[in-house]
Amino acid sequence: MDIIGIIAEFNPFHNGHVYYINKIKELYPNSLLVLVLNGYFLERGEISIETKEEKTRLALKYGVDIVVELPCLYGVNSGDYFADASVKILNELKVNKIIFGSECDDIDKLNKIATIQLDGNIDKRIKDYLNNGDNYPTALNKAIGDSVDTPNDLLAVSYIKSILSNKFDIEPISIKRTNDYHDKESNDDIISASNIREKLDKDEDISKYIPEGNINLYDKELLITLLKHKIITDDNLSTYETVDEGLDNKLKNVINKVNTYDELIESIKSKRYTYNRLNRMLIHILLGIKKGDNKEPISYIRLLGFSNKGKEYINTIKKDMNIPLITKYRDLNNKVKDYEDKAASIYKLLTNEDVLIFENNNKPIIKED
Repeated sequence: MDIIGIIAEFNPFHNGHVYYINKIKELYPNSLLVLVLNGYFLERGEISIETKEEKTRLALKYGVDIVVELPCLYGVNSGDYFADASVKILNELKVNKIIFGSECDDIDKLNKIATIQLDGNIDKRIKDYLNNGDNYPTALNKAIGDSVDTPNDLLAVSYIKSILSNKFDIEPISIKRTNDYHDKESNDDIISASNIREKLDKDEDISKYIPEGNINLYDKELLITLLKHKIITDDNLSTYETVDEGLDNKLKNVINKVNTYDELIESIKSKRYTYNRLNRMLIHILLGIKKGDNKEPISYIRLLGFSNKGKEYINTIKKDMNIPLITKYRDLNNKVKDYEDKAASIYKLLTNEDVLIFENNNKPIIKED
């Protein structure tokens, strides 16, 4: 039986995700699906519009067998950190394949780019382009001489790099994306999550694009208020992850001149920094994530939900796992969990959804087959 790993954020869980899960089951009918799920704050510095509990419930309902958590300390991070933590968790769960969406759907090209990026000489070439004012994605593409520039392809390369650098016995497999990430206008049944969020911002009905689910829009005025307070009162913003190269001073200089989150982003935007990088930085400040903390080793794997089939599989592997698989989450006492607790508390403030009930109950969601 194939044990297939998938990595997702589900922001929100939509028809494309149902297609993705069904396609995997079509290609590998005798398989078990293991999902590493990012929760409240996401890889591109976004805030999830569905709760961790809701995303877990939907994943199980539509065909996933095991859902485990990607802690926010790794989840709110650049693609390489996000991917490496996710792949390490899936390796602990003994997956033999990782399947991901891809715009180019060219696994040979993705493998080639990942291999080039792992070449130790690439770092100097990237640094030279950065010093000339390019942002990191542009510098990377110039340095390797071959490129992908779409979100899922970039993450795919990061997944493959993690598999190669850790020497994991995992096969990477791509599935062609059915929509354009940058398309914000399409009204097809399957559209991108960014298109769905764009429609939400315009108060359009999105029920056609999601199988079901509860959407939780966060309070944008409260978000900028919390960030303003943090930036104004903290004397040393440079201690936070990704606050580099004078961005601490720039934030201090502009914070009293802006009234919205978008104004804050635009006031610090430059050619050197992508919007994703700046969004992540602000979430790092909001959550208080200090420099270097994302290098904290993965010391536990939290089980969020499972099917009966998933439970049977867990019972066959848990004694051979090097990292403990836990359900009694409240018994933990470490830095990774502390950040997760903080993320849940701030998410509750921003959405008024009492996610702490789920965080505190110590019980995974069980899907009855």
